[in-house]
Order: sequence, then structure tokens, then C-alpha cells
Amino acid sequence: MPESWFVPTIAAPRRPIGRQVFDFDRQIVVMAIVNRTPDSFFDGGRTYGLESAVAAALAAAEAGAGWVDIGGVPFSPDTPDVAVADEIERVVPVVEAVTAVSDVVVSVDTWRADVAAACLAAGASVVNDTSGLRDPELAAVVAVSEATLVITHSRAEPHVHLRAPRYDDVVTEVRAFLAERIEHAVGLGVPESRIVIDPGHDLNKNTLHSLDLTRRFAEIAALGLPTLAAVSNKDFVGEATGLAKPDRLAPSIAAAAVCALAGARILRMHDVAASVAAATMIECILGFREPAFLAHNV
Repeated sequence: MPESWFVPTIAAPRRPIGRQVFDFDRQIVVMAIVNRTPDSFFDGGRTYGLESAVAAALAAAEAGAGWVDIGGVPFSPDTPDVAVADEIERVVPVVEAVTAVSDVVVSVDTWRADVAAACLAAGASVVNDTSGLRDPELAAVVAVSEATLVITHSRAEPHVHLRAPRYDDVVTEVRAFLAERIEHAVGLGVPESRIVIDPGHDLNKNTLHSLDLTRRFAEIAALGLPTLAAVSNKDFVGEATGLAKPDRLAPSIAAAAVCALAGARILRMHDVAASVAAATMIECILGFREPAFLAHNV
């Protein structure tokens, strides 16, 4: 096994998030994806309706997801702009409905402070900011709450293309960016104990960059904070395998497993049941949990 592969120790690993407590030294949590958008890159609007979005979130929790990530705006700049009021109208009712009946951790996928504030007031306990904390007001919203903040590496402004991104060493540069953003967030009042990091597979990166981040994921996790891997069905998975989106489950789980073995503790995935089963197996392999039962050759 290469020297760069290891399971890092996470400072203060037991984290209360919402109504849950996770031990990120010995637990791999699946974050389900529910996009209340008509133009989601993967499902094409399957959960755009309110009832469909709520049902999908609750089904994910029933299937073993520890988190549900709710988004109202696609990341892709090729989709139409969504006004702040419209984003709030999309996501807040889902947050309210899910948190009213489930203890699953609910996060909101947004870079906008007003949306984050509305969702936290509605019951969300995580803000998943894919912009790299470009809006300091968002950090201020999180700072005065009990919420957790996900800081993601992203070089471009939200909803803006970065064509043909260039890095001298993508892993080193992503790690340095995240370290600086952690310091920045702490300076704005967000305790380090409430920060999760995400290297941002495919975000302003090409397939070779995302593959490098995957094989060297341990270098990101070595920052010592719970680290999220968002690899499910992404373009780098399709380009690596030549598979269309409906056929990317197996390689998505393979990529997530590599990240988990190298220190990822939150896996943002579309197929919850398969991903939970994979996470359970990884936890057994790593000695984090006992097998469900022993019968073979006992």
C-alpha cells in the first residue's frame, strides 16, 4: 500500500451535528442528494416537486443516509439563474417537512447567505457551500448558529465557467486553499469544530485533476477535519470509464471507496442503499465495526 494511503486521526472526532453525533474516526456517513431543481445534472428534475423531494429525503434516511443534502440551484453555469427568493421557496419547505418527522441531518447546498439563514431557521443543521466561502456573510450566518459549515474548493465565482483550469499540482493547491479557507472561516467566527472540508471533485477541475485528488485524497484528509468526497456520477467518473450517467454506480462506489480508505468520512452519493452497504463494508475492513454476524467456518 503506498505510503500516502492512511486513515488519518481527526481532531475531536465526535461531532454533534443536528440531532446526530458522528464519530469520524470510526464512522463513514453517507450524504444523500436531493435536488429540487428542474434541471439537475443527474436526475433531470425527478425530485423537483415538493412531495417528490420530501419523499426522496425520507426514503434516503430510511435507507441509512446520515445526512440529506438539499439543493435548489444546479452548480452548472449552463443552467438558468435562480433568484434568491426562488431558491428559498424551493428548499425551505423541504427542510421544514423533513426535519419535522426525521432526525436525519439536513444540509442545504447553497453559497447564498440569505438562503442559508432561511434554511437554518427552518431546521437545517449544515450549510454546504460549494463556492469556497466567497461570501463572508454566509460565514457570519453560520457563526451565530450551531450549524456546521462545509467548505469546498472552487476557483470560479458561483455559476461562472472556468474554462481549461490549470494547476501546477492540483492536490497541493487544493490543500493550501482549504487550509486558508479554514483559517478565514475561524476568523469570521466559525469554530474549527464545526467545519467540514471538500476538495471539490470536478469543480473547476478536469478529469485528470479529479483522479489525482482521488488517489491522493489522504493529503487533503491530513488537514485533520472531517472530509467529504462528492464523487457520485460525476463527469470524471464518466470520462474515466466511458460510461453514461445511468451506468456509473459501480465506478462511483469505487471512487468513493478509494476516498474513504484514504480518510473521507462523508460520502455524497446518489444511490443511498448501495453506498450505505459499501460504507458498512469499508468500516468492517478498517476495523471500525464488527461484522453483522459470523457463521462461515466458525
